[in-house]
Amino acid sequence: MTKREEYESKVESYLMPLMEEHNFELVDVEYVKEAGNWYLRAYIDKEGGIAVDDCEVISRKLSEWLDEKDFISESYILEVSSPGLGRPLKKEKDFARSIGCEVDIKLYRAVNRQKEFTGMLKSYDKDTVTIQMEDDAETVFNRADIALIRLAFDF
Repeated sequence: MTKREEYESKVESYLMPLMEEHNFELVDVEYVKEAGNWYLRAYIDKEGGIAVDDCEVISRKLSEWLDEKDFISESYILEVSSPGLGRPLKKEKDFARSIGCEVDIKLYRAVNRQKEFTGMLKSYDKDTVTIQMEDDAETVFNRADIALIRLAFDF
């Protein structure tokens, strides 16, 4: 397990009981370096959407716990937020919740000169994702070929 995975796992383990206590969902935890700074991010959600006050409650408790445990040696910026509209589908529950919804898929390499696809999520398993295109044709993608899959949204 890498240091990043270890940090994410410890934070996720701490947050799970808090999520149950507040009827929130832990969408993701990530520890990433961006523009020279480390970020520890927790994305939370709940039925009807997450509010700033919800993020503040979790952020305060998480910050206190992190200060007490002090297992992250680098300096980092802690962020607790909603995953937002364009959140990627990463976990089993994300895919299950999104069956029948329109998704955008971006591939690492083009297929028939195309790297981006939009369609209704029909099915998935650990190796593949199947979407129904506008013309009702079904297209199957290998998950290893997918750079990003997220709910589609129109403005």
